[in-house]
Amino acid sequence: MIVITAPTGNIGRRLLSLLVEAAPAHGEELRVVVRDPARLPAGVRDRVEVVTGSHGDAATVERAFAGADAVFWLVPPDASAAPEDGWSGFTRPAARALAAHGVDRVVGVSALGRGTAQAARAGLVTASLAMDDLIAGSGVAYRALACPSFFENLLEEAGSIRAEGVFTDTVAADRRAPLVAVADIAATAAGLLLDRSWSGVDSVPVLGPQDLSPEDLALIMTEQLGRPVRYRRRSLDDLRAELLGYGLHPAFAEGVVEMKRAKDEGLDAGVGRPARPVVPVTGFARWCAETLKPAVLAADTVLAADTVPTADTASEAIDAH
Repeated sequence: MIVITAPTGNIGRRLLSLLVEAAPAHGEELRVVVRDPARLPAGVRDRVEVVTGSHGDAATVERAFAGADAVFWLVPPDASAAPEDGWSGFTRPAARALAAHGVDRVVGVSALGRGTAQAARAGLVTASLAMDDLIAGSGVAYRALACPSFFENLLEEAGSIRAEGVFTDTVAADRRAPLVAVADIAATAAGLLLDRSWSGVDSVPVLGPQDLSPEDLALIMTEQLGRPVRYRRRSLDDLRAELLGYGLHPAFAEGVVEMKRAKDEGLDAGVGRPARPVVPVTGFARWCAETLKPAVLAADTVLAADTVPTADTASEAIDAH
């Protein structure tokens, strides 16, 4: 029995699609934890067991983890709470339930940065790494998917790219760092959840094929979109003011700022890529052609799944994630 949390999110829905097809051949049944079962694809609902509720709720995870062998764990960050409450506070009932029900393996979505000089002062990333420690402390075998920024974060910039040929961030224009497509995160998670051979606690970096700077991204977008695209750097102070203007919890807003500062200082840099990646990795040019270009050509309002600042946008692709 594999339990999938956040099955309707940007990563979870891709993971669920992969596992619905692959799990039967591995002798695995699937159970999902979801607040609103109606958001599950119609063709999936009768192929999984559904536990209705929030996976941050103790009673819900008690039901969900009973008889489970493996769990996919993803915390939807809460922009109305301080980061430590949003990650470790949300995860604490699950950690108790994992131990109580003897769950064997957990695969969680986390962040790059462990062991770096910036890790202790990286805002949302620091909170995510503390969550990893909490899960590992429950006694399960654990694999933290250590992710950099997501390609999908750029979907929030689609309107600006279309109207002005501009995308923004707070890092230096020539700062190269890894990025990743959410599809690759889902595929990596699926492989680990279906593999019963691993044990212990470790991180698994999930990276795109190359490090890219904002200048590199602009060049690739210009080529793939067929229109000039340039990068405009914004200040951390401007970012903070914008987040507070949206009504985010001050500590959460500061956590985003601290994360952005840490990334500009090299939080994600220096991670070696495996000689043989766990899954085929998606290049940025391909992602632009298949995902960003249709969004740029679409209607003016583009809602990016899992990006700041709404409840959904504060979930997966908030760079820690």
